[in-house]
Amino acid sequence: MTTHTSLPPHSRPLPRRRSWRASLVGAFLITVLAAVAWIAVRPDGTGGILPSAISEPQGTEGTGDGNLPDSGVTVDDTHLNAVARLDPELLEAVRQATETAADEGIEVRITSGWRSADYQQQLLDQAISTYGTSGARKLVQTPDRSRHVTGDAVDIGPTDAALWMLHRGPDFGLCQVYANEIWHYELLVEPGGTCPPLQPNAS
Repeated sequence: MTTHTSLPPHSRPLPRRRSWRASLVGAFLITVLAAVAWIAVRPDGTGGILPSAISEPQGTEGTGDGNLPDSGVTVDDTHLNAVARLDPELLEAVRQATETAADEGIEVRITSGWRSADYQQQLLDQAISTYGTSGARKLVQTPDRSRHVTGDAVDIGPTDAALWMLHRGPDFGLCQVYANEIWHYELLVEPGGTCPPLQPNAS
């Protein structure tokens, strides 16, 4: 019986290449599985989405540091500094994405937005006390590098909304930035553009 190995090299069938669609689907599934695994083992053990790798201390509505109340905050809550001080183009992109998600039965909330430098440092200090300096730097940016401090980043929740944004965010120019933070989005491309490769973490 004739086998492929007995054929001359130019006659052997070429291995089938995966289509770019199959590769894209595979990459998407790997990202989702990694996200689900991270959510399942989040440090506070609740299994829900963790907005910024540590539990943010809750403040009072309207405080100047960007701390958010423990209720559902949306793009319409512009009385809160965390929302009001976001970059206007970013806020508009999140608003459009929120409206589209609502049409599909998904409620998008803002779990963190603009933060003061002092508040960002407070989050970093808390992470350092919990995970050590090396571990904390993979989860929380320093104030001078944080895109939250400049108003150019927003964290999305709950889990179903973050996963929806992971898939649909690029339609509005919104891109996940860090592989270990499915909730963190920035306005990085034109609507419908291709997002840049993910950074492993914030360090």
